[in-house]
Amino acid sequence: MSGWQRQWREEAANRQEMKLLQVLALVFTCSQTVSSSGFSVTVFSVTSRSAILRWTRFNNAESYRISVAKTSSPSSPVAFAMFGGNTVMGSVNSLSPNVLYTFTVEALDQNQSPLDSAQTQTSTAPPVMDPVTATESQDSRSLTLGFEPQTGASHYMVRISGPDGLFREELVNSAPAVVQDLSPYTEYSLSIMAVNSGGQSQPSESITARTVLAPPQLSTSSPSSNSISVSWQRVDPAVRYTVTLVHVGSNSEVKQNTSYTNITISGLDAGALYTISAVSWDPEGREGESSSFINQTTRPPTPSGVNISVVQPDGGPAGLLVSWEHLEDLHGSVQYRVSSDQNLTCDSVDSDSCILSPLDCGQVHNIHVIASNPSGSSPPSVHEFISYPCSPDSLVLEDPVEDECSLMWAPVPHAESYVVVIKRSDGSEETCNTTDTNCTFTCGCGLTHLLSAYAQNDAGTSLPGPTLNFTSVPCCPEDVTIVGVSTDTIEVIWTAARGADLYETRAVDSFEVIVCNDTAPVCALSDLTCDQTYSFKVAPCSDISGCNRACPAHTRDTAPCSPTHLQLHHTSSSVSVSWNSTNRMANFTVIAKSDDSVLTCTTDGDTCDIDDLSCGSNYHVSVTATSGAGQSLPSFSELLETEPCCPQNLTVEQVTQAITNVTWSPARGADSFRVALTSSRGHARCHTQDSHCLMGCITCGTNYTVTMDTYSSSGRHADCVYKGFSSSPCCPSGVRVYKNGGTSLRVLWRSSSSSSHMQVQMISTSHNFSCSASPGGSSCDITGVQCGEVYTVLVAPLTAGGAVVPFCSHRLFSVTCSGSHVGTVSYRGKRSLSDSRVFQLTWWYCSRGTITYINEAAEVSQDIDCVLTDISEH
Repeated sequence: MSGWQRQWREEAANRQEMKLLQVLALVFTCSQTVSSSGFSVTVFSVTSRSAILRWTRFNNAESYRISVAKTSSPSSPVAFAMFGGNTVMGSVNSLSPNVLYTFTVEALDQNQSPLDSAQTQTSTAPPVMDPVTATESQDSRSLTLGFEPQTGASHYMVRISGPDGLFREELVNSAPAVVQDLSPYTEYSLSIMAVNSGGQSQPSESITARTVLAPPQLSTSSPSSNSISVSWQRVDPAVRYTVTLVHVGSNSEVKQNTSYTNITISGLDAGALYTISAVSWDPEGREGESSSFINQTTRPPTPSGVNISVVQPDGGPAGLLVSWEHLEDLHGSVQYRVSSDQNLTCDSVDSDSCILSPLDCGQVHNIHVIASNPSGSSPPSVHEFISYPCSPDSLVLEDPVEDECSLMWAPVPHAESYVVVIKRSDGSEETCNTTDTNCTFTCGCGLTHLLSAYAQNDAGTSLPGPTLNFTSVPCCPEDVTIVGVSTDTIEVIWTAARGADLYETRAVDSFEVIVCNDTAPVCALSDLTCDQTYSFKVAPCSDISGCNRACPAHTRDTAPCSPTHLQLHHTSSSVSVSWNSTNRMANFTVIAKSDDSVLTCTTDGDTCDIDDLSCGSNYHVSVTATSGAGQSLPSFSELLETEPCCPQNLTVEQVTQAITNVTWSPARGADSFRVALTSSRGHARCHTQDSHCLMGCITCGTNYTVTMDTYSSSGRHADCVYKGFSSSPCCPSGVRVYKNGGTSLRVLWRSSSSSSHMQVQMISTSHNFSCSASPGGSSCDITGVQCGEVYTVLVAPLTAGGAVVPFCSHRLFSVTCSGSHVGTVSYRGKRSLSDSRVFQLTWWYCSRGTITYINEAAEVSQDIDCVLTDISEH
C-alpha cells in the first residue's frame, strides 16, 4: 500500500470513529438512581444477551448482588449475579435481545444483608443480523450495501476491514447504504450490526466485495479534420478500455474498444465538437468507473469552393479577393489564413473571404488557403493565379491615310488580348478589340483623339498605360450666319468647328480688308461703310494644325446710311417732316416719341406727315432708313412741343358766403393755371401753379361763368371752359324778435331775395322751436315759447335742394317772463368771434361784398370794403 493510501485510510477511520462516538453518546442513554450515601450504578456495555454494569465502591460491603427484571414486570426478576466486595464491575447474561430491563445493584454486609442499593435501566441490543445481501460498486471509491432491516433497530453499523489493517465502522440509517472513501479495485470484508438505545448487536457474518477500477485520465487531440486521438495512463489491472465519442448537436455516438492506452478514431465530421469519455474493464469483466467528459473539436475542413478575383477598393491599391465556401455547421470560431508565394498574406475570422494586397501586374501567385481552430489547421487548398497583365507601352501612331489611322505597340507578357479605347473631343468613343499588337480605326477632321491601350487576361484588364494625343486638322465652320448690327458693324455667327481653337474672319470690299480674330464662334466687324457690299470668309485655326483657309466665302450688304437735315412743319395736331438721303434703295420711317406714346409714318420718299399729336407732350422726331440689309441709325432728332392740356375735372365749392375754393385735376404739359369766375355783378381771378385756388368777393345768389387758361413752361397755352357756378342765396339782415302776446313770438327780417324759402330756428339749452316763410315773406311766428331762457336765433334761406344755407349769422335773445306769459324780449348780440377759423386769401378781385368767418359753433358776418391786395386775415 502506498503512503498516500495509508494516510487516506487513517483519516477516514478517524472521521468514522468520531462520528460513531457522537451517535453512541445519543443512543446509549439510561436512567439511574443514586442513594443518599452516594452509591450509584451505570451501564458499561450491552449486547443482545448480556449487560456489563459498573458501580461505585461501598464502605464495609463484603459483596455485591445484581438482580435483573423486565421493566414491564419489576417484581419478577429473571436473572441474578453475585460479586465479591472488591469488585466494581460485573456482567449479567442470559438476557433476551431488544428488551428494556431494570438492573438493581445491592451492597451486602457479611451477613448478606443489604447496606445500600442503586438501580439503572437499559435495553439489550437487537439480535444478530443476517449477512449483507448485496453489494455494488457504483464508482471506484465506494460500495453500496443491501441488507434486511432488523426489528427494534434505530440505526445500523457497517464494519469494513481491508488490506494493510484497515478497520472502520460507519453508522447508517437504512438500506441501501453507501460506504465511501474506499480504494479503487480493492477487496473489502463487510458485516452489519443493528443499533438501538441499549447498544449494538454482534456483527453479522462477513462477506467480501471489491471496488471497480479507477477512471482513466484522458488526454485528447485532433490530428486531422476527420479524426480524434485519445490517450491515457494505464489503469492496473485493466485488460481493455472502451472509448465513447458523442457528436454534440446530432447525438450520434461512436464506441471503440482497445487494449492499448491510446486510440485514434477516424471518420468523424470536420470542425465538429465531440464529448469524449472512457472506461476500463477488470479481469473479471466488470466495467470500471467512467472518466470525466472531455470536449474536443476536430480540425476544420480544407476550404473548398475557392474563388480568386481582382478587386480595387475605393482609393486603395488593387488586390486579390480570395473567397471560399462558407460552412454554417462548424463549431466555434474558425480562422482562415491566405498566403501567396509573393509574400502576401491575409487573415479572416468566421468570414468567407479576405484580400491579398497590394497586387502588381504580370505576377504568378501560388496561393494557399488554410482553416484553423483551437484543435489545429486543415491541409491547405492550393491554387495558382496569374494577375492582370501590365499595360502596353511605346504606343506608335502611323500617319493617317484617307481618314484611316493605325496604332501599334510591343507584346505584353501574360496578355491574351488587347483593347484600344479611342476617345474623341466630340464625346464619341470607339473600342478596338484584338489579339494582335496593332489596331486600325477611323479618324476625321477637327478632332482630338486620346488613344489608350489595355492588355487583358482571365484575371482582368491592365491599368491604363500612356495615353497618345493626336489632333487632326480643324473642319470648316457650318451654318454661317451674317447679321447686320448697325450701319458700320456686321456680326458673323457660325457653328463651332471641330478642332478649331481660333477663328480668323475677314471682310473685303473694293477698298479695304477688315480682320477679326476670336476664340468664340462669333465675330463683330466694325467700322464698315454703310450701304456697301462685302465678302466675308471664316478660317478655323488650331495650335497644332494651323488654319484652314479653304472654306467658302459669303457676301452681305451693310445697313443703309442715316437720313440727314430734318425739317418740321407743325400745325395744331399734326406735323410734316422732310429730310435728305444718299442710300441706293431704302424705305423711311418717321418716329415721333413722347413719354407715353409713339407715333410713326412710313414712306419711300423724303417727306411724311404725322397726325393726332397729343396735347401737353414733347415729341422727339427722328427718321430711320430700312433696306434688306438692315436698318440705319436714327437721324438726329428734332424737338416738337404741343399746347398744354386742360384739366379733365374742375370743381367749385363755396366755403363761406363770399369765398369759394376751386380745385382741378392734373393737366399734362401745364405748368401754371389762370382761373376766372365771371358774372354781371362782378368777377374773381387767381393765377397759380397749384391744383387749387381760394377766391373771395363772391356775391351771394349769383350765376358765374367758369374759365381757365393753362400755360406750359415755355409759354404755350390753351383756353378751357367749364360748367357755370351759382353762389348760395343771400342771408337776411335786420333780424328782430318781438313779443306777440301770450307765449308767442314773432321773428322779422329783411331779405334781398324773393325767390327763396326762409327757415327760422330758435334754440335754448332745453327747447328747440322753428318756423318757415314762403318766398318773399319777411316774418313768421313761434308759439308755445318757454320764457325765462336765452335763445339762439338763426334765420337762413333754403337752397334749391332744400338745405339750409350754412353761412348765416346766429343771434342771441333773452326772453323774460310776465307771469306765465312772455315778458320782455332783449337782443343780446351775435355769436362771439373768438374761436373763428383762419383763412388765407390770395389775389382777390372784388368790388364790394361781405367776408364771413366760420367757427365751430356758428357763422358771423361782417361788411367790408374789398380792395385788390394780398390779404392774410385771422
